[in-house]
Amino acid sequence: MGRTTSGQRIASRGEWLAARLALLEQEKELTRRSDELARQRVALPWVLVDKHYTFATEAGEATLAGLFAGRSQLLVYHFMFGPDWTEGCPSCSAIADGFEGIRVHLENHDVSLVAISRAPLDRLLAYRERMGWTFPWASSLGSDFNYDFHVSIDPDVAPVEYNYRNQDELEARDVNWKDWIGEQPGMSGFVVDGGAVFHAYSAYARGFDALWGAYQWLDRAPLGRNEDGYWWHLHDEYDRR
Repeated sequence: MGRTTSGQRIASRGEWLAARLALLEQEKELTRRSDELARQRVALPWVLVDKHYTFATEAGEATLAGLFAGRSQLLVYHFMFGPDWTEGCPSCSAIADGFEGIRVHLENHDVSLVAISRAPLDRLLAYRERMGWTFPWASSLGSDFNYDFHVSIDPDVAPVEYNYRNQDELEARDVNWKDWIGEQPGMSGFVVDGGAVFHAYSAYARGFDALWGAYQWLDRAPLGRNEDGYWWHLHDEYDRR
């Protein structure tokens, strides 16, 4: 039946339905695979967190256990906001735009959601107010936390590792890890059991792609992600462009 001016094939409703049903089978298979991966994540062994970390929070100094706020599980978003930065990473900010709606549901399901960055607390809270967010945000400045969980990269401070590959492995893949020096994104899951804190899961790079809500919608939009490089901005800057 021809093509549109953009080159997309035009079909009858019956042809479209046949193609859609074929795709539906693949979507169902992906869903089943995703369910299995979720089960495997839950089945991962836990690692005792026996190092003492302190964070600056709105309520004062807190330990990692204190960030749980009385719940048994803690999800940490490693937000890229370095000590000398004046504002947060645009990509992390776009992901964080989705925190507000889900946080109340997580908190009522025994899960705390907290962002952690190395910028000073006053700068984090000022930026949070600018963005209109309310989720808890803690500063790990002065702590080893970001280095130990491999979201701050500085070979002078800690061995280089990102997304479970060390410096040698990155270089073997022709990755210029020096471009990554500083802050990197990620998320980590922790749990309290028997009064002890355990590390259960972490994901980096595209490993937490599904947490970026806008992309989940774009993947179902008629033109898909339709991107050429970075297209997103801080949500209060679109009108200025």
